Amino acid sequence: MKILKKLIYTVVLAFFLNAVYAQNFLESGIKPGKTYILLAHPTVQNLETIHFLLNNNILQLPDAEFIGVFSSAESYNYKHSVDLIGKPEMSRFHLQKVDGAESSANIYTVNSWTKTFKNLFDQSAGIFFFGGPDIQPELYEQENLYSEVTDPNRHSFELSFLFHLLGGKQNSGFSPFLKEKPGYFVTGFCLGMQSMNVATGGTLTQDIPAQTYKKMTAEENLKLKKDQLHRNYWQEIKNDTLFMGINFHPILYTAHPFFMKKVKADRELKPLVLSSHHQSIEKLGKDLIVTATSMDEMVIEGIQHRVYPNVFAVQFHPEVPALYKEGKKLKFAPEDTPKSYYEIISEEGREFHLKYWQAISKAIESSIRLQK
Repeated sequence: MKILKKLIYTVVLAFFLNAVYAQNFLESGIKPGKTYILLAHPTVQNLETIHFLLNNNILQLPDAEFIGVFSSAESYNYKHSVDLIGKPEMSRFHLQKVDGAESSANIYTVNSWTKTFKNLFDQSAGIFFFGGPDIQPELYEQENLYSEVTDPNRHSFELSFLFHLLGGKQNSGFSPFLKEKPGYFVTGFCLGMQSMNVATGGTLTQDIPAQTYKKMTAEENLKLKKDQLHRNYWQEIKNDTLFMGINFHPILYTAHPFFMKKVKADRELKPLVLSSHHQSIEKLGKDLIVTATSMDEMVIEGIQHRVYPNVFAVQFHPEVPALYKEGKKLKFAPEDTPKSYYEIISEEGREFHLKYWQAISKAIESSIRLQK
């Protein structure tokens, strides 16, 4: 019996230590000369998305490894991510948990996370920020009018990290990390772009239909042009399992050369993008420039940093695997014929998205070269 108890104890201890180690890659996992890219909010879905993009040569980084970075105070259960990276095919992925939480007063300044942020920055060539729920408006000095805040600690953590990287209007005396490595890569999708804007001192429109178009109900929203809708409101009116929760709409490039020069996009092309949000940039953060808008120019769809060329973000979702492979057929409106996302964006739209990922790959490669 004693032997059995000892065996059980050993197995449990080994499992516990393995889980702890799996979430503390900085402590003993970093290898000199290896290239690491950070992934904020490394959920199973986000890890699998990057894995898909790598495997299909959409994100072209054959030698890089990835460190998922997250706050221990987030609401997501990262045990699922620990289990995922334990699989042989996920050997390029690692995790780093960052302990502690900060009050809103300490987000945009030196705080208990600063040392870890700097260590992560020093050990990496870039970072991705993914989509997610609404940021608490107090972090951009607004009252909560239309925001549904479900994971405030995640936002505090990611906004503070972005502030440390880029600086912001909130604290002009703070010296951002990118002053040391101005070629460092930072990008974001959807919430990731909004976080970049808020972290640098910008603000958000909390609800596009209500505040931009003065529409207060789903029925009123659907009277807008389809190009003015940034999610699907049909699902709030009718019950149909084939309704997609998102919308596809075209974007308009601004006079800024980002999409022409960095993405090599056709200026005349107005590609369809996958849109799934109800908030948008209102006032721009420090040193951010608009690169794309919605067709009516009321919603900002892309930004780039004025000083740091490899810092850019988009409001839409170019990372979704269903854009690059045939999948479930869905519809936007009751009268629509169900189609896959792959069909909807067409070959022309897919070419744009692939070029966007080529631009991301080249930006990361540029960051890697500048560090050597």
